[in-house]
Amino acid sequence: MSEDASASIRRINPPELGAPPGYSQVVEMRAGRIIFIAGQTALDREGELVGKDDFAAQATQVFQNLGLALQSVGCTAANLVKLTVFLRDMDNLSAYREARNRFFATTAPAAAPAVTLVEVSRLYGPDFLIEIEAIAAA
Repeated sequence: MSEDASASIRRINPPELGAPPGYSQVVEMRAGRIIFIAGQTALDREGELVGKDDFAAQATQVFQNLGLALQSVGCTAANLVKLTVFLRDMDNLSAYREARNRFFATTAPAAAPAVTLVEVSRLYGPDFLIEIEAIAAA
């Protein structure tokens, strides 16, 4: 069991469920605020796609957008308790993990929310390769 800097969020990995790679099996929260963040895609500030046909570039932009959304409500990656990740191609899993690890390394200790990751046939934009929605607690 591990606990991050925020006393209201506990990330738990019961030994019976095994050690997950980069996420937590269970996240317990006691929070004054719960923040729901809509699916973030690889659009920049002007609404232009970043990284057409480049999964790594899109993943980087998605996590940057997620960080900006968190910042807008006074939160950081440490406040995240749940991510739902949609990939167009599961072959991009390692590139997703690299971008995710860079993003969560921005907090100390690094956060590890509960995660659901699925491959989907389509996303809202025809050129989107990844989308992430999130729940944070503060």
